[in-house]
Amino acid sequence: MGTGSDVVHGYPHVETVRSAITALYRRLSYDTVRTFSTSVIPAEVAFADNDDLYLGVQRVARTMVQHLRLPDARMIVSFRDMHHAANVELAAGPEYFIELNSRFKTHRRDIGAALAHEVTHIYLHRLDLSLGGTRDDEILTDTVATYLGAGWLLLDAYREDSVSSQKLGYLTPEEFGYVLAKRALVFGEEPSIWFTSPQAYTAYTAGMALARRDGRQPPLTASGWMGRHRYAKDRRSSQERHGTGPAPAPPPPGAAYAFEGTGPLRVTFPCPTCHQRIRVPVRGRVRARCGLCRTVLDCDT
Repeated sequence: MGTGSDVVHGYPHVETVRSAITALYRRLSYDTVRTFSTSVIPAEVAFADNDDLYLGVQRVARTMVQHLRLPDARMIVSFRDMHHAANVELAAGPEYFIELNSRFKTHRRDIGAALAHEVTHIYLHRLDLSLGGTRDDEILTDTVATYLGAGWLLLDAYREDSVSSQKLGYLTPEEFGYVLAKRALVFGEEPSIWFTSPQAYTAYTAGMALARRDGRQPPLTASGWMGRHRYAKDRRSSQERHGTGPAPAPPPPGAAYAFEGTGPLRVTFPCPTCHQRIRVPVRGRVRARCGLCRTVLDCDT
Protein backbone atom coordinates (compact mmCIF):
# COMPACT_ATOMS: atom_id res chain seq x y z
CA MET A 1 0.00 0.00 0.00
CA GLY A 2 1.51 3.33 -0.97
CA THR A 3 1.43 6.28 -3.29
CA GLY A 4 0.72 5.92 -6.98
CA SER A 5 4.42 6.07 -7.83
CA ASP A 6 4.94 2.87 -5.79
CA VAL A 7 2.84 0.67 -8.07
CA VAL A 8 4.92 -1.24 -10.60
CA HIS A 9 3.23 -2.13 -13.88
CA GLY A 10 3.99 -4.58 -16.65
CA TYR A 11 5.31 -8.14 -16.47
CA PRO A 12 8.65 -8.19 -14.60
CA HIS A 13 7.82 -11.52 -12.88
CA VAL A 14 6.03 -13.29 -15.71
CA GLU A 15 8.58 -16.10 -16.11
CA THR A 16 8.36 -16.87 -12.39
CA VAL A 17 4.56 -16.79 -12.70
CA ARG A 18 4.72 -19.32 -15.53
CA SER A 19 7.05 -21.53 -13.50
CA ALA A 20 4.59 -21.31 -10.60
CA ILE A 21 1.72 -22.51 -12.80
CA THR A 22 3.82 -25.44 -13.99
CA ALA A 23 4.81 -26.29 -10.40
CA LEU A 24 1.16 -26.16 -9.32
CA TYR A 25 0.08 -28.66 -11.97
CA ARG A 26 3.00 -30.95 -11.15
CA ARG A 27 2.25 -30.91 -7.43
CA LEU A 28 -1.55 -31.17 -7.59
CA SER A 29 -2.18 -33.03 -10.88
CA TYR A 30 -4.65 -32.12 -13.57
CA ASP A 31 -7.56 -33.79 -11.79
CA THR A 32 -7.04 -31.86 -8.56
CA VAL A 33 -6.64 -28.52 -10.32
CA ARG A 34 -9.96 -29.15 -12.07
CA THR A 35 -11.73 -29.38 -8.71
CA PHE A 36 -11.17 -25.62 -8.30
CA SER A 37 -13.45 -24.73 -11.20
CA THR A 38 -15.55 -22.33 -9.08
CA SER A 39 -14.09 -19.18 -7.54
CA VAL A 40 -14.82 -17.61 -4.22
CA ILE A 41 -17.82 -15.37 -4.90
CA PRO A 42 -18.27 -11.82 -3.57
CA ALA A 43 -21.11 -12.73 -1.19
CA GLU A 44 -18.84 -15.13 0.68
CA VAL A 45 -16.35 -12.41 1.61
CA ALA A 46 -18.57 -9.36 1.85
CA PHE A 47 -18.76 -7.20 4.99
CA ALA A 48 -21.93 -5.34 5.87
CA ASP A 49 -21.59 -2.05 7.76
CA ASN A 50 -23.14 -3.55 10.87
CA ASP A 51 -21.11 -6.80 10.85
CA ASP A 52 -18.94 -7.49 13.88
CA LEU A 53 -15.33 -7.06 12.73
CA TYR A 54 -13.86 -10.12 14.42
CA LEU A 55 -16.74 -12.47 13.67
CA GLY A 56 -16.64 -11.29 10.06
CA VAL A 57 -12.90 -11.88 9.78
CA GLN A 58 -13.31 -15.40 11.15
CA ARG A 59 -16.09 -16.05 8.64
CA VAL A 60 -13.97 -14.91 5.68
CA ALA A 61 -10.94 -16.86 6.91
CA ARG A 62 -13.11 -19.97 7.17
CA THR A 63 -14.32 -19.37 3.61
CA MET A 64 -10.72 -19.38 2.37
CA VAL A 65 -9.88 -22.50 4.36
CA GLN A 66 -12.86 -24.33 2.89
CA HIS A 67 -12.18 -23.11 -0.64
CA LEU A 68 -8.61 -24.40 -0.55
CA ARG A 69 -9.75 -27.75 0.90
CA LEU A 70 -7.65 -27.26 4.02
CA PRO A 71 -8.46 -29.23 7.17
CA ASP A 72 -10.90 -27.42 9.43
CA ALA A 73 -8.13 -25.64 11.30
CA ARG A 74 -8.94 -22.62 13.42
CA MET A 75 -7.65 -19.29 12.14
CA ILE A 76 -6.86 -16.81 14.89
CA VAL A 77 -6.81 -13.39 13.23
CA SER A 78 -5.63 -10.22 14.95
CA PHE A 79 -4.77 -6.67 13.91
CA ARG A 80 -1.64 -4.63 14.50
CA ASP A 81 0.24 -1.69 13.03
CA MET A 82 2.89 -2.93 10.59
CA HIS A 83 4.41 -2.15 7.21
CA HIS A 84 3.03 -5.19 5.38
CA ALA A 85 -0.62 -5.91 4.68
CA ALA A 86 -0.63 -9.16 6.62
CA ASN A 87 1.48 -11.92 8.11
CA VAL A 88 0.91 -15.59 8.91
CA GLU A 89 2.66 -17.90 11.34
CA LEU A 90 3.39 -21.15 9.54
CA ALA A 91 3.40 -23.99 12.02
CA ALA A 92 2.14 -27.56 12.13
CA GLY A 93 -1.31 -26.48 13.26
CA PRO A 94 -4.06 -27.23 14.21
CA GLU A 95 -4.35 -23.47 14.81
CA TYR A 96 -2.91 -20.77 12.59
CA PHE A 97 -2.22 -17.19 13.58
CA ILE A 98 -2.74 -14.44 11.03
CA GLU A 99 -2.05 -10.75 11.64
CA LEU A 100 -3.71 -8.10 9.50
CA ASN A 101 -2.63 -4.52 9.16
CA SER A 102 -4.71 -2.29 11.45
CA ARG A 103 -5.73 -0.35 8.36
CA PHE A 104 -8.15 -3.15 7.49
CA LYS A 105 -10.30 -2.30 10.50
CA THR A 106 -11.67 0.59 8.47
CA HIS A 107 -11.02 -0.83 4.99
CA ARG A 108 -12.96 -4.06 5.39
CA ARG A 109 -13.69 -4.60 1.70
CA ASP A 110 -10.09 -5.80 1.19
CA ILE A 111 -9.88 -8.21 4.13
CA GLY A 112 -10.81 -11.09 1.82
CA ALA A 113 -7.88 -10.24 -0.46
CA ALA A 114 -5.39 -10.19 2.40
CA LEU A 115 -6.70 -13.47 3.80
CA ALA A 116 -6.64 -15.11 0.36
CA HIS A 117 -2.88 -14.56 0.21
CA GLU A 118 -2.17 -15.62 3.80
CA VAL A 119 -4.34 -18.75 3.75
CA THR A 120 -2.70 -19.75 0.46
CA HIS A 121 0.64 -19.54 2.31
CA ILE A 122 -0.75 -22.17 4.69
CA TYR A 123 -1.99 -24.28 1.78
CA LEU A 124 1.43 -24.25 0.08
CA HIS A 125 3.14 -24.98 3.40
CA ARG A 126 0.99 -28.10 3.82
CA LEU A 127 1.71 -29.11 0.22
CA ASP A 128 5.42 -28.53 0.78
CA LEU A 129 5.41 -26.58 -2.49
CA SER A 130 8.07 -23.93 -2.91
CA LEU A 131 10.08 -22.34 -5.71
CA GLY A 132 12.95 -21.54 -3.36
CA GLY A 133 13.66 -18.04 -2.07
CA THR A 134 11.32 -15.57 -0.40
CA ARG A 135 10.63 -13.47 -3.51
CA ASP A 136 9.76 -16.41 -5.74
CA ASP A 137 7.63 -18.02 -3.05
CA GLU A 138 5.60 -14.84 -2.61
CA ILE A 139 5.02 -14.79 -6.37
CA LEU A 140 4.06 -18.48 -6.16
CA THR A 141 1.55 -17.65 -3.40
CA ASP A 142 -0.12 -14.88 -5.42
CA THR A 143 -0.19 -17.10 -8.51
CA VAL A 144 -1.69 -20.11 -6.75
CA ALA A 145 -4.28 -18.01 -4.89
CA THR A 146 -5.37 -16.48 -8.20
CA TYR A 147 -5.27 -19.63 -10.31
CA LEU A 148 -7.28 -21.62 -7.76
CA GLY A 149 -10.05 -19.05 -7.56
CA ALA A 150 -9.37 -16.86 -4.53
CA GLY A 151 -6.90 -14.34 -5.90
CA TRP A 152 -9.28 -12.26 -8.03
CA LEU A 153 -9.81 -10.40 -4.75
CA LEU A 154 -6.15 -9.37 -4.79
CA LEU A 155 -6.56 -7.80 -8.20
CA ASP A 156 -9.80 -6.10 -7.17
CA ALA A 157 -7.97 -4.55 -4.22
CA TYR A 158 -5.85 -2.56 -6.71
CA ARG A 159 -7.05 1.02 -6.93
CA GLU A 160 -5.14 4.00 -8.25
CA ASP A 161 -5.90 7.64 -8.97
CA SER A 162 -3.94 10.87 -9.34
CA VAL A 163 -3.22 11.24 -5.61
CA SER A 164 -3.11 7.76 -4.08
CA SER A 165 -3.03 4.06 -4.77
CA GLN A 166 -3.41 0.68 -3.13
CA LYS A 167 -2.15 -2.67 -4.34
CA LEU A 168 -1.95 -5.90 -2.37
CA GLY A 169 0.31 -8.82 -3.21
CA TYR A 170 3.64 -9.14 -5.00
CA LEU A 171 2.48 -9.40 -8.61
CA THR A 172 1.88 -6.31 -10.70
CA PRO A 173 -1.77 -5.57 -11.58
CA GLU A 174 -1.18 -6.81 -15.14
CA GLU A 175 0.41 -10.04 -13.84
CA PHE A 176 -2.61 -10.65 -11.61
CA GLY A 177 -4.74 -10.04 -14.70
CA TYR A 178 -2.62 -12.52 -16.65
CA VAL A 179 -3.01 -15.33 -14.11
CA LEU A 180 -6.70 -14.61 -13.78
CA ALA A 181 -7.03 -14.74 -17.56
CA LYS A 182 -5.17 -18.07 -17.69
CA ARG A 183 -7.68 -19.41 -15.18
CA ALA A 184 -10.61 -17.96 -17.12
CA LEU A 185 -9.45 -19.65 -20.34
CA VAL A 186 -9.19 -23.03 -18.60
CA PHE A 187 -12.44 -22.95 -16.63
CA GLY A 188 -14.60 -20.74 -18.83
CA GLU A 189 -15.18 -18.35 -15.96
CA GLU A 190 -15.62 -14.59 -16.36
CA PRO A 191 -14.34 -12.93 -13.17
CA SER A 192 -14.53 -9.34 -14.37
CA ILE A 193 -18.22 -9.18 -13.42
CA TRP A 194 -17.11 -9.20 -9.78
CA PHE A 195 -14.69 -6.28 -9.99
CA THR A 196 -15.46 -3.13 -8.03
CA SER A 197 -12.22 -1.46 -9.18
CA PRO A 198 -12.10 -0.07 -12.74
CA GLN A 199 -8.31 -0.34 -12.66
CA ALA A 200 -8.66 -4.06 -11.96
CA TYR A 201 -10.72 -4.48 -15.13
CA THR A 202 -8.08 -2.63 -17.17
CA ALA A 203 -5.31 -4.85 -15.77
CA TYR A 204 -7.36 -7.98 -16.43
CA THR A 205 -7.93 -6.93 -20.04
CA ALA A 206 -4.19 -6.43 -20.52
CA GLY A 207 -3.45 -9.79 -18.89
CA MET A 208 -5.98 -11.54 -21.10
CA ALA A 209 -4.29 -10.15 -24.21
CA LEU A 210 -0.98 -11.69 -23.09
CA ALA A 211 -2.63 -14.97 -22.09
CA ARG A 212 -4.24 -15.27 -25.53
CA ARG A 213 -0.90 -14.46 -27.15
CA ASP A 214 0.54 -17.55 -25.41
CA GLY A 215 -1.80 -19.64 -27.53
CA ARG A 216 -0.74 -17.97 -30.78
CA GLN A 217 2.97 -18.77 -30.74
CA PRO A 218 4.61 -21.04 -33.33
CA PRO A 219 4.48 -23.94 -33.93
CA LEU A 220 0.81 -23.71 -32.92
CA THR A 221 -1.45 -23.43 -35.96
CA ALA A 222 -3.17 -20.42 -34.36
CA SER A 223 -0.01 -18.35 -34.76
CA GLY A 224 -0.18 -15.45 -37.16
CA TRP A 225 1.55 -14.93 -40.49
CA MET A 226 4.54 -13.14 -39.01
CA GLY A 227 5.13 -15.86 -36.47
CA ARG A 228 4.81 -18.59 -39.08
CA HIS A 229 7.25 -16.79 -41.37
CA ARG A 230 9.81 -16.43 -38.59
CA TYR A 231 9.32 -20.05 -37.55
CA ALA A 232 9.84 -21.32 -41.12
CA LYS A 233 13.07 -19.36 -41.39
CA ASP A 234 14.38 -20.72 -38.05
CA ARG A 235 13.33 -24.26 -38.99
CA ARG A 236 15.15 -24.06 -42.32
CA SER A 237 18.29 -22.83 -40.59
CA SER A 238 18.12 -25.65 -38.03
CA GLN A 239 17.55 -28.27 -40.72
CA GLU A 240 20.61 -27.06 -42.60
CA ARG A 241 22.75 -27.38 -39.45
CA HIS A 242 21.12 -30.60 -38.26
CA GLY A 243 23.61 -33.45 -38.00
CA THR A 244 26.65 -31.33 -38.93
CA GLY A 245 27.53 -29.85 -35.57
CA PRO A 246 27.11 -30.28 -31.81
CA ALA A 247 23.66 -30.68 -30.29
CA PRO A 248 22.00 -27.32 -29.68
CA ALA A 249 21.93 -25.90 -26.18
CA PRO A 250 18.69 -26.17 -24.16
CA PRO A 251 16.29 -23.31 -24.87
CA PRO A 252 16.44 -20.41 -22.44
CA PRO A 253 13.51 -19.92 -20.02
CA GLY A 254 10.58 -18.32 -21.78
CA ALA A 255 11.81 -19.15 -25.27
CA ALA A 256 8.86 -19.46 -27.63
CA TYR A 257 10.36 -22.50 -29.34
CA ALA A 258 13.69 -24.17 -30.01
CA PHE A 259 14.92 -26.97 -32.24
CA GLU A 260 16.86 -29.90 -30.84
CA GLY A 261 17.86 -33.48 -31.41
CA THR A 262 20.83 -35.46 -32.66
CA GLY A 263 18.49 -37.88 -34.44
CA PRO A 264 15.21 -36.73 -35.98
CA LEU A 265 14.82 -32.99 -35.57
CA ARG A 266 12.32 -31.97 -32.91
CA VAL A 267 10.86 -28.68 -31.78
CA THR A 268 10.26 -27.85 -28.15
CA PHE A 269 7.87 -25.16 -26.98
CA PRO A 270 5.89 -24.26 -23.83
CA CYS A 271 2.33 -25.47 -23.40
CA PRO A 272 0.16 -22.35 -23.52
CA THR A 273 -1.88 -23.61 -20.55
CA CYS A 274 0.62 -24.92 -17.98
CA HIS A 275 3.94 -23.89 -19.61
CA GLN A 276 5.56 -27.29 -19.37
CA ARG A 277 7.75 -27.69 -22.43
CA ILE A 278 6.44 -30.05 -25.11
CA ARG A 279 8.57 -31.85 -27.70
CA VAL A 280 7.21 -32.93 -31.05
CA PRO A 281 8.91 -34.11 -34.26
CA VAL A 282 9.40 -31.65 -37.10
CA ARG A 283 7.20 -33.24 -39.74
CA GLY A 284 4.37 -30.86 -40.64
CA ARG A 285 0.91 -30.99 -39.13
CA VAL A 286 0.76 -32.86 -35.83
CA ARG A 287 -1.54 -32.91 -32.85
CA ALA A 288 0.14 -32.93 -29.45
CA ARG A 289 -1.30 -33.48 -26.00
CA CYS A 290 0.36 -31.98 -22.94
CA GLY A 291 1.02 -34.77 -20.47
CA LEU A 292 0.69 -32.40 -17.52
CA CYS A 293 -2.50 -30.38 -18.11
CA ARG A 294 -3.96 -32.54 -20.95
CA THR A 295 -4.38 -29.62 -23.33
CA VAL A 296 -4.63 -30.80 -26.95
CA LEU A 297 -2.59 -28.61 -29.30
CA ASP A 298 -2.77 -28.38 -33.09
CA CYS A 299 0.73 -27.72 -34.41
CA ASP A 300 2.34 -27.13 -37.78
CA THR A 301 5.96 -28.05 -37.22
